[in-house]
Amino acid sequence: MAKEMIAMLLAGGQGSRLYALTEKLAKPAVPFGGKYRIIDFPLSNCVNSGIDTVGILTQYQPLVLNEYIGNGQPWDLDRLYGGVHVLPPYQQAHGSNWYKGTANAIYQNISFIERYDPKYVIILSGDQICKQDYSDFLDFHKAKNAEFSVAVREVPWEEAPRFGLMVADENDKITEFQEKPKQPKSNLASMGIYIFNWDILKKYLEEDEADPNSENDFGNNIIPNLLRDQRQMFAYRFRGYWKDVGTISSLWEANMEVLDPEHSGINLFDEGWKIYSRNAGMTGHKINAGAVVENSMITDGCRIKGTVKHSILFGGVKVEADAVVEDAVIMGGTTIKSGAVVKHCIVAENVTVGENAVVGAMPTESEKGVATIGPGVTIGDNVVVGPNAMVNNNVEGGEVQ
Repeated sequence: MAKEMIAMLLAGGQGSRLYALTEKLAKPAVPFGGKYRIIDFPLSNCVNSGIDTVGILTQYQPLVLNEYIGNGQPWDLDRLYGGVHVLPPYQQAHGSNWYKGTANAIYQNISFIERYDPKYVIILSGDQICKQDYSDFLDFHKAKNAEFSVAVREVPWEEAPRFGLMVADENDKITEFQEKPKQPKSNLASMGIYIFNWDILKKYLEEDEADPNSENDFGNNIIPNLLRDQRQMFAYRFRGYWKDVGTISSLWEANMEVLDPEHSGINLFDEGWKIYSRNAGMTGHKINAGAVVENSMITDGCRIKGTVKHSILFGGVKVEADAVVEDAVIMGGTTIKSGAVVKHCIVAENVTVGENAVVGAMPTESEKGVATIGPGVTIGDNVVVGPNAMVNNNVEGGEVQ
């Protein structure tokens, strides 16, 4: 029985610009928004859009991600036919194993796709925070009689040179593709989400693999080849919430936007479009008498005795008496000891911030950085961690700038 459309989710990214957070973790497995991981968003979008077959292409540090996905049950993707499948690179007879690029990753899994004989394949990125109905995107693709469609969003013209840009005519037909141009002709930024007719995708993947000079990349190779052959290519304008959380500052901003759903456009409390995640299995949270909590997201198992303002606390975080947490993202299992001050920073999982330590600072005009503490680190008593510091080893004493 053929599936109309299946999803291939590229989740192999090293996330090198997230530094300490992704040293031991694939980027899509990075925690987000109190009780989620980044990959929960595309997986939930698939389920909410009626897509029940997803291949997840992993590569870099996949263990936590593989364990988290499991059999796909939290996303209703534990199916006998279809469901969620983690697809690591595998050694083949002729020696190719590591995924060489985004296109090669899909190419290596042609046999997986052919099991389901789909008419369409949607290719998704595992490192974006986005709530999107992919069925609307497919309707657009069909209405345009397209062979390839890409989701785009309008960005401010001054930011356009940072993106891959689609130049499209008044019918949304793509006429040109510019990769991070100095002189942009368009402000339609590619979101890295594509729908292909499967026969077209397969043909171009096979041709790309046969080209010894190719980088095996969608942006650099496949899309220019489609344009060269004047294929039916269209730009689908997406107007919902989308954020590429590839940097520390963008990850921090996206977490802060969770606290302001009315203005930011990301509403994690929306019953009509739930974001599913694997439940931590923790007890409820507890806020003690004398604690102060303002405009914050406090999740399962947290214990709050101090002050928490405009922050996101993941499961099992402890904030002891007289500790202050403000404008911060504190990931699961972390303890902030009494008297510590933690501001404008991202603190990874299972960190201990010692008594009277200071991490980060409210930004000044000259210092707008987000301090970052990597997983499992201990910050000693009275240690001062500066507003731009990136710490991934224990600090016993003194200052880290």
